[in-house]
Amino acid sequence: MTVMSSKAHDAYGAPACFDEELMTGTTIMACEFEGGVMIGADSRTSSGTYIANRAADKLSKVTDYIYCCRSGSAADTQAVLDIVAYQLDFYRNETNEEPTVEIAANVFRDVYYRYRDQLQVGLIIAGWDKVKGGQVYTIPLGGMVIRQKFAMGGSGSTFVFGFTDTNFKENMTEAECKNFLTRAIGLAISRDGSSGGVVRLGQISDKGICRDCIKYCDISDSIEAVLA
Repeated sequence: MTVMSSKAHDAYGAPACFDEELMTGTTIMACEFEGGVMIGADSRTSSGTYIANRAADKLSKVTDYIYCCRSGSAADTQAVLDIVAYQLDFYRNETNEEPTVEIAANVFRDVYYRYRDQLQVGLIIAGWDKVKGGQVYTIPLGGMVIRQKFAMGGSGSTFVFGFTDTNFKENMTEAECKNFLTRAIGLAISRDGSSGGVVRLGQISDKGICRDCIKYCDISDSIEAVLA
């Protein structure tokens, strides 16, 4: 009979891993295409070695046309998102205009910099506005805004650099962009122990967002073909 170590449980008998911070760690991606932007993520969250949720949604709404892809501490990312969403709602009420993606990214940057010593956060800000169309921004924790045609983050991203370097191209169609993100996230799920679950996608354009959820079993054959 296997004897469990006393360190495996806390004083109340609950698994010790429950005391560790919930992490969304993770594969997140975003890519511009003709007419908008596509965002995607896996759906696994973990607390230490314990998988807390295998169907989490890491694509979070900021406004109707702006979303963020979350990685890092789930509590930190949600707190930052709530602060930014409140400030952008205040901006909308004062100006009677939808905030642009660039404005949203800069508000995220300000929050990042103000609490940089307390946060474990990695976000990609993506969306569409009537000024610049589809846009993708990454924000390092130090507080710098970088616009990119394509961005990815999280632990799973390190496993697919070769695939993305080979297959990314500018001005992709919506279908090409969806196929690119689906295969890249699927590859990350197959290799990264902290990524898993389903592939969640969102296409953002002048019509708002269109969501999609793809089971890994539905793309496993194409993933195996890439790995062959």
